[in-house]
Amino acid sequence: MDYIQQAFKGLHDGWRYFVGTIIVIVFVIIGQIPFTVAAIVEASNQGMSFFELDETTLMTILEPNLNLFLMLLSFAFGLLGLLLVNKYLHKMSLTQLTTAREKIDWKRFWTIFFGWGIISSGFVLMDYFMAPDDYVLNFNLSKFLILCIIAIIMVPLQTSCEEYLFRGYLMQGLGVVTKNRWFPLLFTSLVFGLLHIANPEVDKLGYIIMIYYIGTGLFLGIVTLMDEGLELALGFHAANNLFTALLVTADWTAFKTYSIFKDMSDPTEATFVDIIVPVFVIFPILLFILSKMYGWSNWKERLLGKVTEPPKEDYKIIE
Repeated sequence: MDYIQQAFKGLHDGWRYFVGTIIVIVFVIIGQIPFTVAAIVEASNQGMSFFELDETTLMTILEPNLNLFLMLLSFAFGLLGLLLVNKYLHKMSLTQLTTAREKIDWKRFWTIFFGWGIISSGFVLMDYFMAPDDYVLNFNLSKFLILCIIAIIMVPLQTSCEEYLFRGYLMQGLGVVTKNRWFPLLFTSLVFGLLHIANPEVDKLGYIIMIYYIGTGLFLGIVTLMDEGLELALGFHAANNLFTALLVTADWTAFKTYSIFKDMSDPTEATFVDIIVPVFVIFPILLFILSKMYGWSNWKERLLGKVTEPPKEDYKIIE
């Protein structure tokens, strides 16, 4: 039984996925309340109205560490809501939502987590040594240590929320409803990308950066379907966001942190390197390497094939 077919082990009516998605959204909104309240209070203290704040001011009005924690809190609530929906609305286990294997393969998670963490950090450091004038040292030990605690705890919750929702819950749900794999793959990648459209990076770089967001979603979706589980997607996404948050920040990014470096370069000049190269060069190379590591085959069937319900004797639905 493959990854999408895991959904047949639980209650998989279409309306359950619709209701479940609404419940997750409600949890995310509840998780945004502390950030909203804190921003309103701080705006009032500075003699401003919360409703007059633009996107940039809203993201910088709070102390950076507090801002990061409260921003990511909504994802922690969203993840909690998703796990409750999976358990009580669909009667599925966390393992069934995570992988087609008998148990979650944490070795896969840690392999790509450290692998991509080292590679992505290497790219940042290489760019720093090649163009040192584009960076300033942003390091403050006490504030950085607090950032480490917040980031190590909260960033994986944020990335896990996104992966379990898009590459997990919606991938399985749309798969059993549409009875195919290509639509869940493309739809979740598109929606994942479009949800980043309010990020400050879009304002600076233009809509061309949506190629990166949608392309990243497509890459993680392909990895999930080919590997029959979320472990690699979870590890990659967590490493990508965590190492970035700790290493480098910029005034125009979604994560404004007390990182080691601050990027002072003109973001409009980074289009090719930061958008085109990852999607069309780095991600395909990673897919090739992972396919060799884990013996992926039958790409057409796994990515574009039909989703069929297994024989009843192969699984038992808990009513």
